[in-house]
Amino acid sequence: MEEMWSGAPHLPGANAEELFVEVSPNISVRVLRWVPTDSSAASLDPAVVVPGWGSVFEGWRPLLTEWVSRRPIVYIETREKKSARITRKVRQEDFEMCHHGHDVAAVLDKLGIDSTEVDWFSSSLGATLLIEAYQGGVLGGRSSILLAPNPDFEFPLWARLLLKMPIPRFVHPSLMRFTVWLVDRRTKEEGQRIRYRRALLAQDLQRMLLSARANIRYRLPDDLSAIRVPCIVMTASSDTLHDIVKVHGIVERIPDAILVEVPSNQYAHEAGVLVEIEKYQSSIGN
Repeated sequence: MEEMWSGAPHLPGANAEELFVEVSPNISVRVLRWVPTDSSAASLDPAVVVPGWGSVFEGWRPLLTEWVSRRPIVYIETREKKSARITRKVRQEDFEMCHHGHDVAAVLDKLGIDSTEVDWFSSSLGATLLIEAYQGGVLGGRSSILLAPNPDFEFPLWARLLLKMPIPRFVHPSLMRFTVWLVDRRTKEEGQRIRYRRALLAQDLQRMLLSARANIRYRLPDDLSAIRVPCIVMTASSDTLHDIVKVHGIVERIPDAILVEVPSNQYAHEAGVLVEIEKYQSSIGN
């Protein structure tokens, strides 16, 4: 699974680059960047992709393979992922939500990108961290497509009890297999089930445990009225891992946000969703 976290995936019609950006002392996150070989497409402002909790690139390959030839794409992996380079002992507080938005801002600063000129595409935890960053004035944007954002990370009672206990490393492999089994049972969409299984098996479990313990206490601010980024929120009724009622509640709290229901969560990871993405972006002047 190490190959999931190294190297710049080469996709047709674009030049690829892998970067590691230091976002705080002893912590660097992995960034993938593609620039179209077509000069007119390369001159466009970038779209920035922030994937979900533990998400691996392979889950986004179908969408990005089509998208990278149309405009520059920056793909930012968050610090709980195995790709992050952390050269000291990790702590639970390292993975609190407030850090993620500042990490993304640090990446854009390093790349010389003004966040107010960015078209964002994000999923799950990636969408949540952007909403918080917009509300707090950490990031801006020209447009933002948010797939299945989480207002909180609600774990079942048995998981909350388990996360409070010290878990010896020798138990980690068995715990991961059990988690994969649970996700398989809870997920209706086959494509989503495959993505989550692949992502879970590729993780650094110690980081994921610490991140889960940090996320379990998180709640998105009730007041999102300071957000000025035009937002479209995507969701699918067949997505049983993201509470559609809670997603609707987020839409109601973001000024002028638009809700778009897509056929499935898997559809939002495939090239076909570019129809919705580009339709929305063109409607606000891109």
